Amino acid sequence: MYDVVALGELLVDFIQTGSSQNGNPVFEANPGGAPCNVLAMLAKLGYQTAFIGKVGEDSFGRMLGKTIRETGISSEGLVYDRNVNTTLAFVHPLAGGDRDFSFYRNPGADIMLTEYEVSKELIEGCRIFHFGSLSLTNEPAETATKRAVSFAKEAGKIISFDPNYREPLWEREEQAKEAVWYGIGECDVLKIADNEIKWLTGLESYEEGVQEIKARSGAKLINVTLGSRGSLAYYLDKKVCGKPFLSDRTVDTTGAGDTFCAGVLSFALERGLDNLAQPDLEEMLLFANAAASIVTTRKGALRSMPDRGEIESLICYFS
Repeated sequence: MYDVVALGELLVDFIQTGSSQNGNPVFEANPGGAPCNVLAMLAKLGYQTAFIGKVGEDSFGRMLGKTIRETGISSEGLVYDRNVNTTLAFVHPLAGGDRDFSFYRNPGADIMLTEYEVSKELIEGCRIFHFGSLSLTNEPAETATKRAVSFAKEAGKIISFDPNYREPLWEREEQAKEAVWYGIGECDVLKIADNEIKWLTGLESYEEGVQEIKARSGAKLINVTLGSRGSLAYYLDKKVCGKPFLSDRTVDTTGAGDTFCAGVLSFALERGLDNLAQPDLEEMLLFANAAASIVTTRKGALRSMPDRGEIESLICYFS
C-alpha cells in the first residue's frame, strides 16, 4: 500500500545556471514535474509513494524513470511512449525570484497518457491521490486524469489538487479556468497560490477569492501560498497564517510550492482532516514553509528535497 499516489507530468526542467565564455546561456537538465516533486519530498520524509504518468522512450525518459526510483518513488505506474518524446521545459530566472517557462510539448509524452494506462490498483491501494492541472491541458491525458480522480473518489481516498497554472500550455484561458475549477470541485485538500486565485476569480483580494472557492468546492483544507510573505490555511471557520522562512541564499524557487504541498500532505497523513485545531494548522504551516524555504537554496527540486532533520533544524534556528 502507498501513502500517496500522484498522476501528472514528469519532465526535464532545463534551468539556466549562467552563461558560457561566449555569452550563451548555460542550462542544467533537472528532473522535474510538480506531481513528482511532491512525491520526492514525501519519499524523503519516509512515506511510500508511487507515480502514474508517461515519458518518452528516449534518453531523457529513461533518465527520469531512473531518477524517481533513486529518490524512492515507485515507477510501477510509469509508461514509456515509443512515438512521442519526453516533455522539456526551459526555466529562465527573472528579477525578484520569479521564473519564465518555455515548454517543448506539442505534443509531449506526458499528455499522451490514456485512461487505459492508469493503474486503478495503485489508486485503490493508496491513502491520498494527488494531481494538478497540467494533465488536463490536452487529450488523452485529460480523460485519463478524470478517470483516475473517479477511481479515487469511488474508493474513498483523500484527493489533493494543486492547479500549478502555466499559461503557455493552455490554448484558451477559459479552458484553463474550467479545468482548475474542476480540480477544485473534486478535491479535499487544495494548495493554490495567491496570484492563481486572482487569475481564477478576477478578484483583487485573495480573501474574497477564497470565499468564492469555498462556495464551489467541498475541500476541507485550503492552503494559500504567498511567496515571500508566507502562507495561509483555511479550515472550516478557521484562518491561520504561517510565517515565511526568508533566506539570503535563495538560488531557485522551482519546486518551492510542491515542497510546501508535500509538507501539508505529510500532515494529513499523520493527523487526518477531521477535528483540526488552530495549533495543528500552525504546526502544519510551520513545517511546510520551512521545507519550501530550504529547497529554494538549491538548484532543481526533485533531487534537492530536504529531510526531516534539516527542516526541524531550520525551525529551531528561527524559534
